[in-house]
Amino acid sequence: MAANMRGLTQFIADIRGARVRELEEKRINKEMANIRKKFKDGNLDGYQKKKYVAKIIFTYILGYKVDVGHMEAVNLISSTKYSEKQIGYLAVTLLMHENSDFLRLVVNSIRKDLDENNEVNNCLALHAIANVGSSEMAEALLEDVHRLLISPTSQTFVKKKAALTLLRLYRKHPEVIPAAEWALRLVSIMDDQDLGVVICVTSLVMALAQDHLDAYAVCYTKAVDRLYRLVIQHEYPATYAYYKVPSPWLQVKLLRLLQYYPPTDDATLRNALHEVLQMIMNNSAEPSRNVQHNNAQHAVLFEAIGLAIHLDTNSPLVDTAAVLLARFISSKETNVRYLGLDTMAHLAARADSLAPLKKHQGTIILSLRDKDISVRRRALDLLYSMCDVDNSELIVGELLRYLKVADYALREEMVLKIAILTEKYASSYKWYVDTILQLISAAGDHVGDEVWYRVVQIITNTEDLQEYAARVVFEHLKAPAAHESLVKVGGYILGEYGHLIANEPGYSPIEQFQALHSKSQFCPAATRSLLLSTYIKWVNVFPEIKPQLINIFERYRHVLDAELQQRACEFYALACRPDDDEMLQNVCEEMPPFPPRVSGLMSRLNRKLGDTEDKRTWIHGGKEMNLERQLTKRKATKGAAGPVNGSAPASGTAETEGVINSLAGLDLSAPSHPPESEAVPRLNGGPSIDKWLNKLTYSVEGVLYEDVQIQIGIKSRYQGHLGQLAIYFGNKVSAPLTSFTSTIYVNDPEALSATFAKIPPNVLAPRTQSQQILHVECKKVFTSVPILTVSFLAGAHQSISIRLPITITKFFEGVKFGQADFFERWKLIGGPPRESQSVFPISLDSTGHIDIGRNRQVIFGNHLEILEEVDSNSSNIVGAGILHTSVDGKVGCLLRLEPNREAKLCRITVRSTSEDVAGEVRKLVENVLKAES
Repeated sequence: MAANMRGLTQFIADIRGARVRELEEKRINKEMANIRKKFKDGNLDGYQKKKYVAKIIFTYILGYKVDVGHMEAVNLISSTKYSEKQIGYLAVTLLMHENSDFLRLVVNSIRKDLDENNEVNNCLALHAIANVGSSEMAEALLEDVHRLLISPTSQTFVKKKAALTLLRLYRKHPEVIPAAEWALRLVSIMDDQDLGVVICVTSLVMALAQDHLDAYAVCYTKAVDRLYRLVIQHEYPATYAYYKVPSPWLQVKLLRLLQYYPPTDDATLRNALHEVLQMIMNNSAEPSRNVQHNNAQHAVLFEAIGLAIHLDTNSPLVDTAAVLLARFISSKETNVRYLGLDTMAHLAARADSLAPLKKHQGTIILSLRDKDISVRRRALDLLYSMCDVDNSELIVGELLRYLKVADYALREEMVLKIAILTEKYASSYKWYVDTILQLISAAGDHVGDEVWYRVVQIITNTEDLQEYAARVVFEHLKAPAAHESLVKVGGYILGEYGHLIANEPGYSPIEQFQALHSKSQFCPAATRSLLLSTYIKWVNVFPEIKPQLINIFERYRHVLDAELQQRACEFYALACRPDDDEMLQNVCEEMPPFPPRVSGLMSRLNRKLGDTEDKRTWIHGGKEMNLERQLTKRKATKGAAGPVNGSAPASGTAETEGVINSLAGLDLSAPSHPPESEAVPRLNGGPSIDKWLNKLTYSVEGVLYEDVQIQIGIKSRYQGHLGQLAIYFGNKVSAPLTSFTSTIYVNDPEALSATFAKIPPNVLAPRTQSQQILHVECKKVFTSVPILTVSFLAGAHQSISIRLPITITKFFEGVKFGQADFFERWKLIGGPPRESQSVFPISLDSTGHIDIGRNRQVIFGNHLEILEEVDSNSSNIVGAGILHTSVDGKVGCLLRLEPNREAKLCRITVRSTSEDVAGEVRKLVENVLKAES
């Protein structure tokens, strides 16, 4: 570029030739003055504007302030020449921030470039939006960027840039993107033939799905299908094989995306995923000599292990993963050790048993002394997660020893984790007190207020611990140096419980006073204020040292600190009252137990760690903490922690509490929010659709849906509580239907399950038909039929949602009864609520008679046995059947249909041992006869 502009080339050469900064500044100031004069005079052609704006950009890159050229840059964007347009966009991107008023002037020019059929201009405009992208610009140009992404005529590299631009805008201004509305259309692009487009769109879907799980649920099937084709079927261009690993970046993204969703109940998807994960682990069993190949393979492997842990910690895959991880944490490569420890922490956070990890406890402890701080941090996280009652003393002891030599960046986090583990897994109160006081002594300034607040709370609430705590804290205070946090704990505990040890040799009141007061001169005013409260307590219980204490109050009455002075004056007045005055005793009564409540340590740790761009699917701290974390997402966490072993995250609510409130006994329960339910698909309606559905409720095959593009047909068979549907999709047009997706929505999965036998193909060729087998199982009585949603690309994105004819009567089996048996059972079941009855209008056949043949066909089609000679009226129909369910067993059902020719009405009565079955059967038969009447 500079080679074509001699003035720019000379300017850059002069700058580089300047020996000192003063000469450089002089040359730049001269050039800027010349540029201002040229811009002021006007009449510049496009080449001159481009040259001068390029000089301004170079000056800006050198770090000098620039206040000219903005308007010229805006004008250059409107140029028809690529070189001028490029410089204009570069200047706008570098010189203007997102709140600049000049950006409003370029919005129309950017929109024009987006609308052009010129991919180079499209890309320049997308770069500018992604790099500057203010909220106002995002709102104005969002639809244009989205259109470029979904347009079938867009070049692949334009689609990639459009997807990444939308991702950038979503991260900066999430409220602007209609994520749920675009869900199906964006997910459909994951089937694009170009893997580069798929990678970029998957990055976008990952970001959107984290905040809109239900709307993007269909991406789960897409991700599994793409992984299966990459890993098992090897469907990928050779250009996307990185050192023989098929598109590792895409594999990693898809494996991460699957971890955002709960494990699927679909057996087909589970089996496909298991096959994929098994293949990935088998491929990584033996390390390669090629470093790049190893890096790519390990990147995929660690994400695959994370997904295997997420799906089922008891599967054989996780056992294989544990063996691989043991090898990785001893690797010579720092990156591999880091990832091995991090993934092992994930396993520890989810596994039912920590036995496989404990085998390598020694290696993990040695990692605390690794030369790389990031590895040391991961080792700390892993030890924290794998700690339990059996190994708590060993791990806490090792962490305490390491604390003294640990990096300062790690110490605060280590203190919190040691305090949490000590409290949670304390085998005895004495061990808890010894460990915490040792922690406070060793950690010093890295001990947060939450730690000693919690110690005080537990000691106050545990009467058996108070004497021992007073003795131990006194021994710590006798050391030559004691940290401020230890002095605070000592002041509180000795003030409250020092009298419990005062009669023992070496623990007399004067010795307690001397040990504590000798440390006060090195403490700030807040700590000395606490010590004054300790001294007034001692005035009440240790009259023998009252003169020394009054002397201290007298001295502090004249200090400059207002808080200290006020306390000293008030305490001095109290201490000087007569000995028989009850006020001092009332004021200095022993502290009552604190209300039991959740520890504030976990919330402090969670606040410190924060969150990453991709939301974590697990947290450090063992299976219990992860289960509690999942519960807090669905409902409010309520309840209190025990004195020592009780500890819970409560991260969301505790954040709003001050650290002082951590002992206040406030109710930390969050308001209850019902979990978001999966959105019910919007049904396609129409008289033909209803007619086809009604017919299929009593037929085994037929058309379910048809339009100018697609035909959907059904063929079914049922046996007991199981059923199988063959669903036929016919493409009626001369172009392929791409990104073809079919999903089943079941309102109550506990009552009815419906899964496809295999992952459906994502392309339906022109003028062809494909078949998908759907397996269904009736577990309990259900009243809502499943919904089939079909989406595909045929120029535009099409989506069809229709009800499937899987009704409760499909799982009936007809039974034969004689007249006496039928009426006996009829009476035995009785009337309402086990009876459902209605009267509805019917029409007669062409001869004016009741269409008995049609009525019998409907009853028989609903799998009810028609009982002959039970009813004396030949027009009436009597039926009987048994519903088969896998969970609730069998349910009997009896039916009577009584049409009246003269009134053109029909009465239907259904009795069943289940009132839900009676109402549902009556409704199904009535809808068909009424609809076709």
